[in-house]
Amino acid sequence: MPGKITFRVNQHKRRNLDLMSNQNSSCPRCGKNSLLTDDVTGEQFCSKCGFVITEKSQESGPEWRSFQKDSGSNPARAGAPSSLTIHDMGLSTVINPLNKDASGKPLSTSMKSTIERLRTWDSRSQAHEPVDRNLRQALGELNKLKDKVSVSANVLEKAAYIYRKSLEKKLVRGRSISAMIAASLYAACRDTETPRTLKDIADAANVKRKDIARCYRLLHHELELKMPVVDSVQCIARKRLQKKLNDMRLKFSKKHKTVKNQLEKILWDLQHLHCIYLV
Repeated sequence: MPGKITFRVNQHKRRNLDLMSNQNSSCPRCGKNSLLTDDVTGEQFCSKCGFVITEKSQESGPEWRSFQKDSGSNPARAGAPSSLTIHDMGLSTVINPLNKDASGKPLSTSMKSTIERLRTWDSRSQAHEPVDRNLRQALGELNKLKDKVSVSANVLEKAAYIYRKSLEKKLVRGRSISAMIAASLYAACRDTETPRTLKDIADAANVKRKDIARCYRLLHHELELKMPVVDSVQCIARKRLQKKLNDMRLKFSKKHKTVKNQLEKILWDLQHLHCIYLV
């Protein structure tokens, strides 16, 4: 019993020391501002007198990675980060599709029907306004353009931000969603100095280049976008890389055609020898 009381008193003192270190950022023993934290062991100590303030520190960073095994529960305690490329920014709730309670037992029949109705209303409530449906459709097309144009996640975030701003100013009304999201992507490429031309965006989005240019001029004027000067060196390097890839593809196709002709010749010789053998 005395051991338990001593442990509680020491734990209470340690908590007080943590509060002092967080508030004053100084050593409670020598009083100097020389606290260090070991990232490996998690200890917080004074570099002057060596006094250990805390033995373990909590990780305050995001926990988005999940090392889930084949069997067992999911160890992740945090969801995915919020993103502008999702229509609800990833902040909506999702009801688990498994019809089980917290202890893993299956739900009753009446509770199953209730949960199914809740799932239906939850999915409907996420996009019940025309603006939400517009945003969901536009961001869905933006995700399709990501693989076709081969841009980074930062460019997509910028494109989604520009489209959300145009939606707030009601610039999308009466215009094509595909053209506006393509213009937003082109504006994001210009802003991040990613070498993508209007023709590349138009071919990927299957929209006329003239329509994308018109929407881009509208976004540039209404949102007062400040675009940097296009670096011609990046465009030249990209064109050179494309030419190199085309040459490699042409060389491979010629080599493939030569091998194919050789195989056809060998097969014809084998068939000819087989006919002679039968005769």
